[in-house]
Amino acid sequence: MTENFSPQRWANTLTLLLNSVHGAAAERFPVRVPDLAKEYSHHRFPDDPVSLVLGDSLPGFDGALYKAPPGKKGWGIIYNSRVASPGRVNFTVAHEFGHYLLHRLQFPRGIECAPRDMMRWDSEYRQMEAQANDFAASLLMPLDDFRRQIDARAKPTLDDLGGCAQRYGVSLVAATLRWLQYTERRAVMVVSRDGFIMWARSSPAALRTRAYFKTAGRPAIAVPASSLAAQPELLEKSRGQMVHDGDVWFAESCEEIALASDQYDFTISLLHLEPMIRLSRFDEAADEEDSFDVMTRRMGTHLSR
Repeated sequence: MTENFSPQRWANTLTLLLNSVHGAAAERFPVRVPDLAKEYSHHRFPDDPVSLVLGDSLPGFDGALYKAPPGKKGWGIIYNSRVASPGRVNFTVAHEFGHYLLHRLQFPRGIECAPRDMMRWDSEYRQMEAQANDFAASLLMPLDDFRRQIDARAKPTLDDLGGCAQRYGVSLVAATLRWLQYTERRAVMVVSRDGFIMWARSSPAALRTRAYFKTAGRPAIAVPASSLAAQPELLEKSRGQMVHDGDVWFAESCEEIALASDQYDFTISLLHLEPMIRLSRFDEAADEEDSFDVMTRRMGTHLSR
């Protein structure tokens, strides 16, 4: 039987174990998840361990957790061998290890995970996938160590976040999502494709001031025409930075740092907002509005392709 631990408790348990083994040694990061999954599961669950971690062809999936075939013991973690990014592979393996620890008894035949399952950490997404992502992020990027790399009050560049991605062996998207969880700054990450927002994530401070985009269950939101995300020709070597006045991304000024990924065909926009804003009377009367409504009202955004 598995312990009824939360994703965070499982991650903390393994983090304490890794800290006791490696301490502050250089090899502490990135976490070598395949070795950890096999060794720890054989020790903790000797009759039901992770016996295999390997890459294979998984059309339409980034990763999967499969029960061993009849006559063999344990589970296999499979990642899509066509995924070129080592960071995505590492997070995928950690995600599937999370499924093993948290969900294998619920799904005795296994679980298959699409690319979007690794990309979305919001609470509105399926609880099971959110839990596996929470475990993977906490295991690979412990907050105490991340805070030592980027202070909670700092204003990082994509290079700063890219350095953390390299340290932890994850993608830039994963590192940015983790930073957004603890930063004290008002910041929003927007992932867009073909001129429309795929999904977005705001820091807690941004959420408190209604700086967010609600994409679930809504018509597609077009990126602002004046944004870098909508003007890839302004990017130099797929990167760019621009300060916007109000009524571009939000009804206030912000700094957009953009990166276009040719490999994955999307653009990441990291939006840094001012630490504090003073709401106008009009905005104070619009407590129920979110950024979708503000953009629609103020910009006349086209919401369908």
